[in-house]
Amino acid sequence: MSVIEVCRAAAEAWATVKCLPTAEKNAVLLDMAAAIEEHRPSIIEANTVDVAAARAAGVSATLVDRLTLTDRRMAGLAKAIRTIADLADPVGEVVAGWTRPNGLLIERVREPLGVVAVIYEARPNVTAEVAALCLKSGNCAVLRGSSMAAATNSAIMAALADAIARHEAVPGAAVQLIADPSRDAALELMRAKGYVDLLVPRGGPELIDTVERNATVPTVIDGAGNCHVYIDGSADRAVATAVTVNAKTSRPSVCNAMETLLVHEDLARDWLPDVLDELAAAGVEIRGCPTVCEVWPKAVRASEQDWGTEYLDLVLAVRVVPGLDEAIAHIDRWGTANAEAIVARDIDVARAFVTRVDSGSVFVNTSTRYSDGGEFGYGVEIGVSTQKLHVRGPMGLAALTTVKNIVWGSGQTRVV
Repeated sequence: MSVIEVCRAAAEAWATVKCLPTAEKNAVLLDMAAAIEEHRPSIIEANTVDVAAARAAGVSATLVDRLTLTDRRMAGLAKAIRTIADLADPVGEVVAGWTRPNGLLIERVREPLGVVAVIYEARPNVTAEVAALCLKSGNCAVLRGSSMAAATNSAIMAALADAIARHEAVPGAAVQLIADPSRDAALELMRAKGYVDLLVPRGGPELIDTVERNATVPTVIDGAGNCHVYIDGSADRAVATAVTVNAKTSRPSVCNAMETLLVHEDLARDWLPDVLDELAAAGVEIRGCPTVCEVWPKAVRASEQDWGTEYLDLVLAVRVVPGLDEAIAHIDRWGTANAEAIVARDIDVARAFVTRVDSGSVFVNTSTRYSDGGEFGYGVEIGVSTQKLHVRGPMGLAALTTVKNIVWGSGQTRVV
């Protein structure tokens, strides 16, 4: 089928999907999780082919890491789908209600968005995660992965289709994978106005730029993660070290990894060198401001470009600042509104940071690595919104709904 035919089929299927009872949706999700486990050998085999091809093509280690499905990640994928099944169904939730003086009862009730499309690169886990989130929230999913993960995505889709086929009440078009990885197919999806109700791009700057310039359907941008950690002068030094090392080294290839460390000048000489030694021992390349290069001579002098780079690798920009105001000014200049963190014992400083920093997620005395739908209790995420409308930060089930105003009357008529 063409892209438009896929989207049209999804729009037609939504009339059924949006009315599915919670029990039916949960049953499908549990079968999807079981199917992922049952199809694990074929999925891993397909992934091995994709990974080998990516390495042969000279793809970066960052993208290869995102592409790779290990047994542990496969188990985590099935677990995440079961977690979504256990979550409360947002559809039909009354988020507010009040009675007017004329007796009208007004309710604001959650309902599905409709057809949710996702364009993603080198992340085959997204195929199953988005399918599960969309079905649980009463939406249909149209998925367009990259050629790099084509074999893996097809194998995962085969497992999902097998699970959906066991439920006569659920249309097969509820979850569809666009097989065509071409740019033209992506552009057609971006312009499928009238069929696609939300498009979420998950990829690099080139994809985001293409969507922003060409999409005619509503979008939520899953943007870059140039994340900062600011170590205040009041910080507990052990906590500061633990947060810094975790935020950079636990998984540097993901968008919630720290890319810039900002350090209060009071800690430049008696804390910073030790933590930079620890980071260097873990393989991290340090690119620092003049003060950093002075107190830790092994650092490479940072360029202006370094402050704005999402490395997605074991590279860290480090800057010493006089205090909170300068740290926030730096984040305002270079941040991407994904995730920012402060380590501080001074509660007033921490509260000021939380209030003033413009970001979808702000962390106090903990790592930016917690900017994740699973860690927020959403099961998984459809993306991390770096914009402000209609949602911000990690996007779970509620982000895939809108609100309908329902007005209950008893014969009232408007006079004026």
